Amino acid sequence: MKHWFKDQHLRSLLKNSSYLGISKAVAAVASIATLAMTGRGLGLMLFGTLVLITSYAKAVSGLSKFESWQLIVRYGGLALNEGRSDDFKTSTGFAFALDVISGIGGMLVAVLLLPLIGGWFGIEQQHLWLAMLYCTLLPLMAGATPTGVLRSLDRFDLISWQTTAAPIARAILTTGAFLTKAPFATYVIIWYVTELFGLLFLWFLGWRELRRRGLLEGIRPTLKPTALPGAWRFAINVNLTASVMAAWSPIARLVVGGLLGPAGAALFRVGSALADSAQRPADQLAKAFYPEIMRMDLTTKRPWKLMLRSTALAGAVAIIAILILLVGGKTLVRLLFGEEFVGAYSVLMVLLLVPLMGVFSFPLAPMLYALDRADAPLKARLIGTGTFFLIVAPFAWQLGVIGAAVAFVIGYAVTVITLMLQLRSEYRRVRKPATVAADTGKLRQSEAPNLD
Repeated sequence: MKHWFKDQHLRSLLKNSSYLGISKAVAAVASIATLAMTGRGLGLMLFGTLVLITSYAKAVSGLSKFESWQLIVRYGGLALNEGRSDDFKTSTGFAFALDVISGIGGMLVAVLLLPLIGGWFGIEQQHLWLAMLYCTLLPLMAGATPTGVLRSLDRFDLISWQTTAAPIARAILTTGAFLTKAPFATYVIIWYVTELFGLLFLWFLGWRELRRRGLLEGIRPTLKPTALPGAWRFAINVNLTASVMAAWSPIARLVVGGLLGPAGAALFRVGSALADSAQRPADQLAKAFYPEIMRMDLTTKRPWKLMLRSTALAGAVAIIAILILLVGGKTLVRLLFGEEFVGAYSVLMVLLLVPLMGVFSFPLAPMLYALDRADAPLKARLIGTGTFFLIVAPFAWQLGVIGAAVAFVIGYAVTVITLMLQLRSEYRRVRKPATVAADTGKLRQSEAPNLD
């Protein structure tokens, strides 16, 4: 395994993912502390209502935003490597324009629809004003431009600072709210203020880095990126994929709330939060993997070796975390959240299959994007999400929250299998010319006359 670390791309991937991994570990601890204090302070029903309010805003954001950071990495990162700063500025301006439109549009739709559909998801009438207030964050929640800028400029360290700021502040404030027996509205305001702080901090870091490198001047919002071939097609495919991906977390919680009420949503949220902690290594490697793979030639063996090696490293770390949760999950739930939330342990046991699959599949979508197959992850997500929505209601009615968790796992598995089949087909396509060329070279060498 030592020779793995001689690979410059793997070292760069590990360096960048380590920044994100450390910050995410801190953020995960802070988030679990926040959930524990909130669960103890509010109880099962009100905690579930808070989960539904925040999930509604995140679901709308996921459905409306363009994940514009991928545009900047796809077009701007490559342009910077080749010394074309104008194309980087164009991609950044295009991403910013998409963020503004999707953010404001998403906020208006969310606020207008909430009085009509809030009850479907278990948000009671008296809490609608708090949910509407939370939706005013949507213009900033849709903004992925600074993330794309920082990733393209290889400033993953700055992203790591921003990632920890809001969760730590939220953990401190919710602990204070718990100790002072604050009312429900206080917890919603704490979530709102800390989310706002974290989002504004990210925009500030992106703006400061552009100014420091002399790249700020000339960036203009545009919806006509004529210098970027296929940019609109790529943006639409990525947007649709991201929209479908939203079903895996916030929309899934809303569906569970609609089927089983706020208490069901609360138990599902606790189980998924703990399960997600085991997938952190893969999540951070995925975020660093895409910019790294864009610098490589996918017709060679090197990017495919990088994919396998990073998967093996992420899997080793994640399996340890999964084993810890399998052994001590019930004690952890009882200790953190109290006896009222022990039912989340069974949900956790089912949902642990998701990080197990996630750590071995995280490179699939980035590889397909790098191969200019932005439609492939979208198809996989549509198939997997469709499977989830088809089976979640009968499973939930029959087995309760555990049934909803089983439906979630099945939908995720269908997505992963579809991604694997598509990438396998692309691998054969891009590697076949290289294999044929290598075989031809060997044949010519063997047919050469022996001059000795």
